[in-house]
Amino acid sequence: MSDCKRVYRFGTDARGTCVTEGDKSMNFVLGGKGANLAEMSRIGLPVPGGFTITCQTCVEYSGAGNVWPEGALDEIVAAEADLEARCGKKLGDASDPLLVSVRSGAPFSMPGMMDTVLNLGFNDDSVQGLIAQTQNPRFAWDSYRRFIQMFSNVVMGVDATYSRTP
Repeated sequence: MSDCKRVYRFGTDARGTCVTEGDKSMNFVLGGKGANLAEMSRIGLPVPGGFTITCQTCVEYSGAGNVWPEGALDEIVAAEADLEARCGKKLGDASDPLLVSVRSGAPFSMPGMMDTVLNLGFNDDSVQGLIAQTQNPRFAWDSYRRFIQMFSNVVMGVDATYSRTP
């Protein structure tokens, strides 16, 4: 396993203790968004918890033909489990889903980088949990629709203007 740290947490634990690893000086490690989220968490702003995969890990992944560097997936899985424990929720949970955003971030703003994917964690069951929590089916279904549209476009490359009619 690699000695290189590939994932950095930000936010608080279930007791409200800051667990943030990183700060504003780490742009080249965490990217601009990751470094700023870490800094905001560190100074006590109410940033929802999360984790950042390092820029170097992403460069290595891309350079290796989309193969994860040694140890990266283990760190990501551990960070996901840690986030779920800190939030008291699970991705895809049918009654109380954890929904997260996936954002790209380089050390400097780079037009054309991957767009955001909101509401990762939604599925046909978890949307029902959000409906039950909010008593607002329109809100829940709209959130799920936005996830499907963003995932389809950003991850799967489906053109957002796709139409079945010729």
